[in-house]
Amino acid sequence: MSPETRTRILVTGGASGLGAAIVRALVAAGHDVAFTYRSSPPAAEALVAELAASHPGSTVTAHALDLADRDALEAFCETLEAETFHGLVHNAGQSSDALAAMLDQDRAEAAMQVNFWSLTRLAKSLVRGMIRARAGRIVAIGSVAALRANPGNAAYAASKGALIAYCRTLAIESAKRNVTVNVIAPGFIDTDMMAPYAAHRAGMERQIPAGRFARPEEVAALAAFLMGEGAAYITGAVLPVDGGLTAMMGVHRS
Repeated sequence: MSPETRTRILVTGGASGLGAAIVRALVAAGHDVAFTYRSSPPAAEALVAELAASHPGSTVTAHALDLADRDALEAFCETLEAETFHGLVHNAGQSSDALAAMLDQDRAEAAMQVNFWSLTRLAKSLVRGMIRARAGRIVAIGSVAALRANPGNAAYAASKGALIAYCRTLAIESAKRNVTVNVIAPGFIDTDMMAPYAAHRAGMERQIPAGRFARPEEVAALAAFLMGEGAAYITGAVLPVDGGLTAMMGVHRS
């Protein structure tokens, strides 16, 4: 894209893992990117420097923001309302593991704030500008946990389920203004977040039809596609990127 036609996209949780892969994919596709990060300034600075070197015509900026801090989020969103963004990718997320009958409300609400409520606040700030421009893209990173039950994932799954319901509603409310809203539902991705499950990885991969975890780039590629013109007629969709996991019946012959 030329500087005159470049569009700007906001990515939450963009300093590392899947978020960094999304930032790289968007910049490679010709977008300018602003991304938020919570606790990794060195990683954020390194990513900005990397992309400045590899894509000198792009503008990439990093912004420290804890989405769990409602006051900080509110202040950040107020600054966004004076700017123009073509897209939002809500990638930041927080896990919350507990059996459904043992749910701790405070921990569950913390996950809901990061995974769901922060998206609604960011969308509120950005979607009006998209509607005025009659062009916009919103992509939320959900989870297959919201599509298939997994023991111990009640709070996390509920937050991602709420995210899906919200995005579908926003999609139909904004469709006539050429604003699309979609959810990517990844399965297991090969990032540092999976490190605690390293001892169980081989067994987990045996249960995935593709036989492996996803590479971050494989999920990021879909996010970049959904930001482009080729995805203009895709809205209100929930798109699993899970190696066939949600397509498979849970009980099968060994």
